[in-house]
Amino acid sequence: MKKSLLLAACFGLASSTAFAASAWTGGDELPTNPLACDATPGTVSAKPYDGGVPTNAPDRNGKKITVVDIPKLIGVGYFAATTKGIQEAAKELGNVDAKTDGPTKANIDEQITFIDNYVTSGVDGILFAANDPVAIAPVLKKALAAGINVVGYDANATPDARQWFVNQAEFNGIAKSLVDALAKEAGEDAGFAIVTSTFTTPNQARWINEMSAYAAKCHPNMKWLETVEAQEDNVLSFNQSATLINKYGDQLKGIFGMTSVATPAAAEAVTQAGQCGKIAIVGLATPNAMKPYVEKDCVKSVVLWNPVDLGYAAMQVLRATADGTLKAGDASVKAGKLGELKVVNGSEILLGAPFIFDKSNIAQFDF
Repeated sequence: MKKSLLLAACFGLASSTAFAASAWTGGDELPTNPLACDATPGTVSAKPYDGGVPTNAPDRNGKKITVVDIPKLIGVGYFAATTKGIQEAAKELGNVDAKTDGPTKANIDEQITFIDNYVTSGVDGILFAANDPVAIAPVLKKALAAGINVVGYDANATPDARQWFVNQAEFNGIAKSLVDALAKEAGEDAGFAIVTSTFTTPNQARWINEMSAYAAKCHPNMKWLETVEAQEDNVLSFNQSATLINKYGDQLKGIFGMTSVATPAAAEAVTQAGQCGKIAIVGLATPNAMKPYVEKDCVKSVVLWNPVDLGYAAMQVLRATADGTLKAGDASVKAGKLGELKVVNGSEILLGAPFIFDKSNIAQFDF
């Protein structure tokens, strides 16, 4: 974490341009578990419940509850899709009044202020997607101390600051999908760069660290040139991508977009530079944002899960938590139309495997 904080401080001095750093800047320092190169499924080890516990929470079983969803930011397609899923689940459950609120930029300080205000005004449940796993923890613990049920999705907090976290896909699975796709498109010895959110954003940091481990194991000749931050800002993502293209020239054969904003912005930068077919774009993004580039063959594949299902699952998990039907030690939870979702890694609920969108299927999705 010391390394991440130092790099975050450096970012404040150089946020307007791509800057030199070690190739895997942005990864966390947690242990990795790279999957097998031949796609053999990984194993999930059992782990005791490690989530938090609300203090003197009232009996909410079957009663109508008020829930606020505070994602990293609002106003982008990805979190509009998770909000849609949350509302679908709330309507289906019939005893939940849910709304989404939050900052318009991926700013941890603003996100903390939003959560703190809702803790003070009083709600029964909080859903969140963290901009920073450590910085957000105190205000989430404040919510637990006030008896509020707290469930995360998309980007985790430290486990003791929330009860459950709905994990969209296992980090090593996402890492394998991304790295395999880029190696297939651009070659085993090509140079690549990464456009991420911030160096402290937990899910991007986990993916990058797992990508590094998987690449070292299965694609050892890939050349990782640089990682840059773009704060899930469309203009900054485009500018950072354009800077990488100009800086590395023929060395750059591919760009990983680590957010739903960075990936289409990188694709647009490659398009405007006339580099379609020369620089591969692989990343996490929503289908609607990537359709123009996939249909024109500038982007071959997009890795993601269904964010509508992610929001739907998060709402179902929070309702089960408030009802007391999901408890520490349970192996699964019923999640409406999604069926039984597995509990993994102590206090995480696994949504499922990542999905690959390409020209053959992307038109079938609308989010």
